[in-house]
Amino acid sequence: MRYVVAVAETRNFTRAAERCRVVQSALSHQIARLERELGTRLFDRTSRRVRLTPAGEAFLPAARQALEAAERARAEVAAATGEIRGRLAVGAIPTVTAVDLSAALKRFHLRHGQVRIVFRSGASEELVEHVQQGALDVAFLGLPPDARPKGVSGHELARGHLVAMVPPGHPLAGEEQTSLHRLADEPFVDFPAGTAGRIQSDAAFAAAGVHREVAFEITTPDFMARLIRQGLCIGMLPAAYAPEFPDLSAIRLHDAPARVEYLIWSRFRPSPAAAAFLSVLGVPVPQTRA
Repeated sequence: MRYVVAVAETRNFTRAAERCRVVQSALSHQIARLERELGTRLFDRTSRRVRLTPAGEAFLPAARQALEAAERARAEVAAATGEIRGRLAVGAIPTVTAVDLSAALKRFHLRHGQVRIVFRSGASEELVEHVQQGALDVAFLGLPPDARPKGVSGHELARGHLVAMVPPGHPLAGEEQTSLHRLADEPFVDFPAGTAGRIQSDAAFAAAGVHREVAFEITTPDFMARLIRQGLCIGMLPAAYAPEFPDLSAIRLHDAPARVEYLIWSRFRPSPAAAAFLSVLGVPVPQTRA
């Protein structure tokens, strides 16, 4: 199953063998043996590419769950003897401000050096889904005030507002405060439509009765800042995150969009590594069913 997952993710038998630290012939032999046992092919192989068959697509999620369960079992046995090991999978939106995430990961690593840390950045709705599926142990989100993460356990970290970000020389650059109405005629850069980061802004403009044009849809705040810096558009970012771009002007808004930062984890009992990370963050973990 480990070999199947590796081939599915790399789309290449050679790279999969390198990842699994085996020779390619051994990996190919084991996958062929599994296919004979299952009575169907898991991969379509050509000279140019490897792709999953419909049977392979059906097999892959179960294979991942089985591997995660085996890793979890090993971690639970180690925890019973007082040792934290295994894997800690963390996800976060790019604009986390309630926690110094890199510092928290360093503290965790110093305390639990045998735990392998993996990290994924993404949109809040994607991260919730990954936690629900068990692909992530914990995740940091940013949601509109009226939204709550569903199907997971969660802890509210902080509340805040967005500020307008404008380039040097912009007519509003010297002002301390403005309104959404005064921004209506500006081209905007924002997160993709439908994402939590975009919904909070769209809701604020709708509440103010203001129509705006989102000319640029971007997933990373760094590239947003680059476009703003060039004078192509203006944008909005969390007030606590704005100091990351000191060359841009951050302007408070009378009717600013609000957001809430959450830390979430599985609604079932967290893994030993996840529980240890929550402890590093000072987050209480209620007892839940296994």
